[in-house]
Amino acid sequence: MRVECYAGYRGEETPRRFYLGLRCIEVASVVDRWLAPDHRYFKLADAEGNRYILRQETATHRWALTSFTVKELT
Repeated sequence: MRVECYAGYRGEETPRRFYLGLRCIEVASVVDRWLAPDHRYFKLADAEGNRYILRQETATHRWALTSFTVKELT
């Protein structure tokens, strides 16, 4: 999985866009973030309101999509 990040003033990387196959997902907002002993997690939303949870392995910096939720249509 390819993830493009913004490195803030403290050097912490925050996802700005990621790719699922050839599809580029632009991150509209970071809803939440948390740390685990070996991973960092980011709960993200796109412009349509879909939610994604990305996990980064801290030792290898590899990314994985762990959850995807489609915004409910009303």
